[in-house]
Amino acid sequence: MHQPLGILLCLCGAVVLSGCAQDKGAEAARALASVNVIDESNLNDIMLTVADPNEAVNYFRRATGDHPERMDLQRGLAQSLIRAKRPVEAIGVWETILADADATNDDRVNFADALIRANQWDRAASVLNSVPPTHETFQRYRLEAMVADSKKQWKKADSFYETAVGMTTRPASVLNNWGYSKLTRGDARGSERLFIEALQYDSGLFTAKNNLTLARAAQRKYDLPVIEMTQPERAQLLYTLALSAIKQGDVAIGKGLLQDAIDTSPQYFEAAERSLRTLEAVATN
Repeated sequence: MHQPLGILLCLCGAVVLSGCAQDKGAEAARALASVNVIDESNLNDIMLTVADPNEAVNYFRRATGDHPERMDLQRGLAQSLIRAKRPVEAIGVWETILADADATNDDRVNFADALIRANQWDRAASVLNSVPPTHETFQRYRLEAMVADSKKQWKKADSFYETAVGMTTRPASVLNNWGYSKLTRGDARGSERLFIEALQYDSGLFTAKNNLTLARAAQRKYDLPVIEMTQPERAQLLYTLALSAIKQGDVAIGKGLLQDAIDTSPQYFEAAERSLRTLEAVATN
């Protein structure tokens, strides 16, 4: 009687040990899965921020091919296509995302962004109109401002720009867009103030530097603004001033500015040399 009991105890012990081993194996598997999720999340973030845009597109294409049901990977692909300046392809991906029951208002706003980048303004406006007014985000108001601009609804655009600026700690690009809007309306002085403000937030934003130069030239201020600039940037801004002066009929000033651009960066600025030669040839004829 004792022997079967001993065997039974041994068998029970073996089952318990086997159960412990299985539990530990399952626990280890869960831990590894958690690590893999963290690693994948980090990799996804890297691909969406610092990786080469086209490499990121390839990465997310492979990932969505393996897991087409995962909306986070679909969003990563769409965002990577935008970074790679391929908005038409991104539109198709956003359409797939929006067909899913779990699509969000942020997805709709990002879809509108892709449409604007693809110059589909009317469709973008329609998508934004489908987003509830309670969805108040920086991205939404930034795009609303751009759509209002495209329709020349200036008061509406100004209101949206102002709201967007107040919703971010990095408003340089929005201020630059707002300034350019005012410049196209003929408000050179108002646009100049906005470009200066944009550069206070991001002193390296060259488009704002160039736009500021255009705004000053529109007021016949042909001296460079007091801002940070590299030598190549200085040459480019002088070239911008020169062309603006010439277009406004101030040809002599324009020629002098072209020469300044050439002297500032002679190896860099072939465009200024060509423009100056053309002006001199016209004057000779």
